[in-house]
Amino acid sequence: MTLGLSVRVFETGTDVGGTWYWNRYPGARFDSESYSYGYSFSKELLEEWNWSEHFSGQPETLRYLNYVADKFDLRKDIQFSSRIASAAFDEVEGSWEVVTDEGTRSRARFLITAVGPLSAHTLPKIEGRDSFEGFACHTARWPHEPVDFTGKRVGVIGTGATGVQVIHEVAKTAGRLTVFQLQPNFCAPLHNSVIDERTQREIHASYPEIFDKCRASHGAFIHQADPRSALEVSAEEREALWEKLYSEPGFGIWMGNFNDIFVNEESNALMTEFIIRKIRERVSDLEIAEKLVPKDHGFGTRRVPLETQYYEVYNQDNVELVDLNENPIDRIAPRGIRTRLAEYELDIIIYATGFDAITGAFDRIEIRGEEGTTLKEKWANGPRTYLGLQSAGFPNLLTLVGPHNAATFCNIPRCIEQNVEWVTDLVRYMRDKNYTRVAATLEAEDEWTGHVYDIASLTLLSKTASWFTGVNLNLPKKGPRSRNLPDTPNTRLPPTLSGGCDGSVAPGLESGLVCWDFLTRRNEFPVPRSQGLPPPPSSPRVRRLPRRGLQEPAVSSRSPLRR
Repeated sequence: MTLGLSVRVFETGTDVGGTWYWNRYPGARFDSESYSYGYSFSKELLEEWNWSEHFSGQPETLRYLNYVADKFDLRKDIQFSSRIASAAFDEVEGSWEVVTDEGTRSRARFLITAVGPLSAHTLPKIEGRDSFEGFACHTARWPHEPVDFTGKRVGVIGTGATGVQVIHEVAKTAGRLTVFQLQPNFCAPLHNSVIDERTQREIHASYPEIFDKCRASHGAFIHQADPRSALEVSAEEREALWEKLYSEPGFGIWMGNFNDIFVNEESNALMTEFIIRKIRERVSDLEIAEKLVPKDHGFGTRRVPLETQYYEVYNQDNVELVDLNENPIDRIAPRGIRTRLAEYELDIIIYATGFDAITGAFDRIEIRGEEGTTLKEKWANGPRTYLGLQSAGFPNLLTLVGPHNAATFCNIPRCIEQNVEWVTDLVRYMRDKNYTRVAATLEAEDEWTGHVYDIASLTLLSKTASWFTGVNLNLPKKGPRSRNLPDTPNTRLPPTLSGGCDGSVAPGLESGLVCWDFLTRRNEFPVPRSQGLPPPPSSPRVRRLPRRGLQEPAVSSRSPLRR
């Protein structure tokens, strides 16, 4: 659908691709089935593109995204090599001024962020990090040229999803691979394979069913949870299902499991013990196997890395595991890494140390709303949003896949499309009604944020320190078990907006969208509360909110979107 608006996209990279542009490290690939990950908005695109593998690797994914950009002539509206330093809302003009790090200024009626939940990479605060004389880089800033590991001494710091992928690839050719592990994760087999011609035809014929299945699942994957509790079946039935899921491709072992694995500690403990047995079966050295078993969380309460022969890597003679709990890193030296007990000479250091998840990319831009309040200041104790798409005091700022909106527990492209469709409907509605401003009310924001926390509190995920809950040990300011809860399962955007600001937002949540004209402040839609919502104040003060409650966007009169 074409809205006829003038649009300018600012992109830090030199070309399209997003996460698949930056994350070029060896082994990078989908953990969602390829055909569930690609765009669904164009039937022609679906018919034209053939995925070669069930779980596409980074090079093919980047080719796909370039194909999409070429097909729809998207590059004409994208300004590459442009990092945004700040954005400020002009209350008089009712528009946003966006400034690049080179000082270029642009103005727009709407500011839509698509900064990604995992884009602000983090490096460990280790003394001497800049003194290393060999090649070193973070996986999210991998060079465009291939890196040859043949015969090299390689160190990998980190064993999250990225570390698991890169470790397996490096181990194939490195002369010596040393893995520095602080927190192991429960991993499950990917079982990737090539898509043959018959399966390709079946995929193309069943795209509507594939996307319907994604829409119906709680994580937007093709895997549906088993409706039973793990405790209501016999031990034999449990074991049979778990063996089946463990032998099948993809996230079935995580998303297609018994329906109480995420909420019942006893069920989760049984599942966890099954996975622990699998680790012990696959690693020949029992002492190493125990180091690879997480002690601080149950299976699936962190995002599960999918792997290909990852555990078998530790059976190789050229691979060594260093447990940083027993032998922490003291410093990085010019020729390698010094731990408390040893020194490891290295040619290459790979930092697989993760991201300042969800809010990190927002924090790195100075985003100022009404009365000059910054988004970082407002979210200092955790993000406060309405639908994960707006935050009170920041009119016309729409945050696609932002905090509290499927930024973690989701097959991201499916949730991005849902967000884009919702925002498109809203902007079209505003255009048709001659409104120019939309801003979340404090009440609706508080209600939605409370709703997110309430749902999260029912799950075991909220009790586990992970990037799901805003924790990265490279960010001591957040620390373990932070109050910052960036996102939770089952809080994707409510399915209908019914065209815009009409109060039909979500069952149990009164509408916080108040549509109004910027010049006259004419409020068209009364909100279904006993006293309704007041018109938006001329300069609402952002206040610290209690745990429960939330508010929605307010809108004003249309004018062309200005670059």
